[in-house]
Amino acid sequence: MSKLNRRQFLHGSLAASAALALPSARVLGANDDIRLGVIGVGSSIKIGGMGKNEIRAFLKVPGIRFAALCDCDKAHLMPEVEKLRAHNPGLKAYTDLRKLLDDKEVDAVIVTTPNHWHALATIWACQAGKDVYVQKPTSHTIFEGRKMVEAAAKYQRIVQAPHGPRERTGFAEAFAYVRQGHLGRILYAHGLNYKPRETIGKVAGPQPIPESIDYDLWCGPADMRPITREYLHYDWHWDWNTGNGDLGNMGIHYLDGCRWGLGQNTLPRHVMSLGGRFGYDDDGETPNTQIVFLDYDPAPILFEVRGLPKGKAQRKATWRAADMDQHQGMQIATIIRCENGYIANRSGGGTAAYDNSGNVIQKFEPTTPDLHTNFLDAIRSRRAEDLVCPVLQGHCSASLVHLANISYRLGTQMPTEEVRAAVQDNKTVAEAFDRFLAHLDANEIDLKKMPIRMGPMLTMDPQAERFTGPFSESANMFISRNYREPYVVPEKV
Repeated sequence: MSKLNRRQFLHGSLAASAALALPSARVLGANDDIRLGVIGVGSSIKIGGMGKNEIRAFLKVPGIRFAALCDCDKAHLMPEVEKLRAHNPGLKAYTDLRKLLDDKEVDAVIVTTPNHWHALATIWACQAGKDVYVQKPTSHTIFEGRKMVEAAAKYQRIVQAPHGPRERTGFAEAFAYVRQGHLGRILYAHGLNYKPRETIGKVAGPQPIPESIDYDLWCGPADMRPITREYLHYDWHWDWNTGNGDLGNMGIHYLDGCRWGLGQNTLPRHVMSLGGRFGYDDDGETPNTQIVFLDYDPAPILFEVRGLPKGKAQRKATWRAADMDQHQGMQIATIIRCENGYIANRSGGGTAAYDNSGNVIQKFEPTTPDLHTNFLDAIRSRRAEDLVCPVLQGHCSASLVHLANISYRLGTQMPTEEVRAAVQDNKTVAEAFDRFLAHLDANEIDLKKMPIRMGPMLTMDPQAERFTGPFSESANMFISRNYREPYVVPEKV
């Protein structure tokens, strides 16, 4: 956490700032390949790395060539380097992203590091004259996201911050349908992230650092703490020092869809979150079951996270991606609820409009470009406005994650009936709370032994991106973080 007076927020274009020489960038000819570097190849015993996924996706797009890969864990880096060198013998390998960013033969970078590195890697890349495709969530804190927006503007870089609904899902077309008034007034946006996650286990003390990794580089802007979980990789998601919980891991996609569907391009007026880490005692810190209320005018966002399966009978000893199906309770969606029906964008299920009885009114086919091709086209046009999901959009959506988690972290454990009394005047939240309790009851969670954490309703100044009113002094301490030299996200980018 940072001191209250540490951060001052700047907004809008930086075109009028003091003149500085912009880093030179290669002028691309019509037949020139765009030379890509990947920062954070990644791998996990639990799930394949995002870097690998992005490499496979970009290899399908004509007009690119991978020039360099970077990962501070050689055990992750070198196997992927060897695969790509079979087709590109000149591919370079780096363990320090600063050396990759110094490489003049790299035009753009794909940032697929853990969350705590997203901002600084992007800012350094912009300063080095490179365009950026940065994975979700765009930032680890609200301050970082704003600095990323400023860096992209100041250095005139193309920075794409992708989210699932912005892919070719039909959601953009469905939202246009809603804007035309076919379903009446929008009541609220409803996001669901029902995705079971197993316990990450509990260790007795600090774990050994793998010999293959530069742990100082891995920690980077985060606090350099002993490893106190079984797996260093992937399970960093559930540690506040490096991750943002499942709200920032999977939920960010559908939070972005909610905000986009409402047509909101600022932060909300108020935020409240409640939940807990239920069902097991492990080394994770972040909630696995959560309700979030984001108070936009005229229609709010309700978001629900479920980290346990449909019921106790469905729990498994080992989590596998193949287990993530409906019988365990998986449901991931963005729903825009209106007076006369709703639209829903479901993971893997397309987008459609429904009446209030659940009957399909219309299905929507995508007309938008895929995000990878769109990024490369924008690099060639040098028009940031061509991006489907520019960094400002990424910042706004990631900030919703941060706002909700700040309310949660400032919360106190309460008896169930006190929580019910606190939410009963908000019909939308009260109904969600009933579902929340039913879910925990199906998993046989004893809320007397594991009470609910109830966060305060916080007030936000959307323009200043700071909290005001009750609890604001404590809440503003989470706007940014303390950084370790030399891994500092600067006040002035």
